Amino acid sequence: MNNELSRSLTHRHVQMIAIGGAIGTGLFLGSGTAIQKAGPAIILAYFIAGIFCFFMMRAIGELILSDLSKNSFIEFVREYLGPRFEFIVGWTYWLCWESLAMADLTASGIYIRYWFPGIPQWLTAFWIIVLLLAFNLLSVGAFGELETWFSSIKVLAILALIGTGVVLLAMNAKVGGHNVSLSNLVSYGGFFPKGFNGLLAAFPMVIFAFTGIEMVGLTSGETADPKRDLPQAINTLPIRIGLFYVGSMFVLMCIYPWNQIATNSSPFVQVFSGIGIKIAAGVINFVVLTAALSACNSAIFSTSRTLFVLANSGQASKKLGKSNNRSVPVNALVFSSVILFVIVILNFFLPAAIFEIISGIATVSFVFIWIVLVVCHYKYKKRCKGEQTLFAMPLFPVSNWVTIIFFLAVLILLAFSKSTLMSLLFSLVWFACLGAVYNFFIKDSENETR
Repeated sequence: MNNELSRSLTHRHVQMIAIGGAIGTGLFLGSGTAIQKAGPAIILAYFIAGIFCFFMMRAIGELILSDLSKNSFIEFVREYLGPRFEFIVGWTYWLCWESLAMADLTASGIYIRYWFPGIPQWLTAFWIIVLLLAFNLLSVGAFGELETWFSSIKVLAILALIGTGVVLLAMNAKVGGHNVSLSNLVSYGGFFPKGFNGLLAAFPMVIFAFTGIEMVGLTSGETADPKRDLPQAINTLPIRIGLFYVGSMFVLMCIYPWNQIATNSSPFVQVFSGIGIKIAAGVINFVVLTAALSACNSAIFSTSRTLFVLANSGQASKKLGKSNNRSVPVNALVFSSVILFVIVILNFFLPAAIFEIISGIATVSFVFIWIVLVVCHYKYKKRCKGEQTLFAMPLFPVSNWVTIIFFLAVLILLAFSKSTLMSLLFSLVWFACLGAVYNFFIKDSENETR
């Protein structure tokens, strides 16, 4: 056993992990609800959120490339905000992915029942955890390869939607009794049919669709050529957001009037079913299942690497900071996967209510992490005192401040919904508990070490 990670992720792996991080179940399933909240203005919501996510990713990229000896961005939190924040941020990031995986494991059970209605959700979650853990135990290259295939399926589904929409527009076709036309964007109450309040109401769901986008920054310790791969992955983010989110939403609402798009199923299913593709529901169900499995796969990777870093910083058990002869952090992988079995129990007792609660917790936690990372970048730049840096953040320091303000505003918006308010309150209790644990257990042990 050792405490080193391998650098087995290739250029192709890093690029596809970055693409996969930008496409989740929030787009395939949640976009229908988001459209009903904002109407065609949802296009603007994705565009605005995408700008600030890009700034956040540039901040992470510059931080990571400033010191490639660090295994992940969590180690920068210790350097710029101290060990207390590293403990809180590290374990919160672990919670981010654990809760996101639990939400997607629950969703996976629902998708599987489309084909096999007799299989309970908890049993599906159990076997998915076992299979993904086995795959991740092989090597980091195996994780990268699996995530590459997951990402490819998601990309093909979106490109198929956009390509279909362009053809239908060119043909002036009719779908579901409606004309496919650019006028659908403004003919049903205008571009802002729900007003500015509707646009604001859609932002929490839009942000949930972007959760996990920062994971490419966690691969830095296992990337063969981070100086080349990370900047390329981050700089192509605006293209991915423009194509996958803005592009798909634009096409969707050209094909269907926004107020005719269903909220109880994927809008993608509605489009392909409307043009007469009989197997559309089954195909899109497979795609959203792939998106959920991708999130679970990424969660097992991310939580294990987070624990690995925390253990080597004295913020978790030293046993979690060891890797095997293939440089896989086995103990951290197994620990995180075992905790995921909690969702098996929750799905047994609360199959209907658990998804919304857990996905809300994931959203709040991710936004908190993003804010902290942008703050760390700001402190790093101040320490540099105007020196030339690698992969410099554009428009610093204005970009930092407006990004922080935007994400804080999203957290405030979460307080105005009953379901997300519960998640927000849970997260505040979580932060308080972590602070208490640090004060009573971790702080004293660190002082003894010194």
